[in-house]
Amino acid sequence: MRPLELWSHETRRAGPTALLAPPALLLLILLLALFGTRLGSREGNTAWFLMTMLETGVPLLAGIAAASLIGRDRAVELQLTLPVRYRSTLLRRLAATIGWASCCALVASLLLVVTGWWDLLPVASHGLAGQLAWLSPTLWLAALGLLLAAALRSAAAATAIVSFIWLFEQMLAHLFQEDLMLRLLHMFATTHGTVPGDWLPNRLTLLATAPLLAAAAWPLLGDAERILGGEVE
Repeated sequence: MRPLELWSHETRRAGPTALLAPPALLLLILLLALFGTRLGSREGNTAWFLMTMLETGVPLLAGIAAASLIGRDRAVELQLTLPVRYRSTLLRRLAATIGWASCCALVASLLLVVTGWWDLLPVASHGLAGQLAWLSPTLWLAALGLLLAAALRSAAAATAIVSFIWLFEQMLAHLFQEDLMLRLLHMFATTHGTVPGDWLPNRLTLLATAPLLAAAAWPLLGDAERILGGEVE
């Protein structure tokens, strides 16, 4: 199988949600960016809502996709006999999923920059650093989803926990302002705000801890008995 065909196959194996949800979100952002003010929404509110969809929507899609990777293959026993390790296949599938979602998010963010909506958000940085608004929480939540899936061996449980953490940080964002460590780990510091000067350290902290979460999942994914055992009850 050629490399392009292989990556295309892994993207499809991640499921229809991982394949269709990112472009659907991109289309929604495009429509709101084009018609938001015409519908009577104030510019500040529209800009905030556009960034909210970008900063929170893409990480949720990536986190759920990562949490549901394990258990999608019907013949895991056959996969384990191949020269390529199963965890390498899973990580390639995860990379394809995140890569596809990131491409859609990058197009959406460029759209917001070109149309001027990005400039109405004082918290967000500009240039390449501004892309950390969605990239950092996306990588962090995807790595957490992978770790939960590997540890719990249950896509349903891992997806539920990822969704709960996402919702918790949304609804109780004010709690993350009261402690330095919580501020550094808050996924939605762009749209929910943070202490002046803490935005970039927050984005870099999420970016630095995401590989640690993925590394913690690595030995669990290499345990053949856990994989063959299927989902726990």
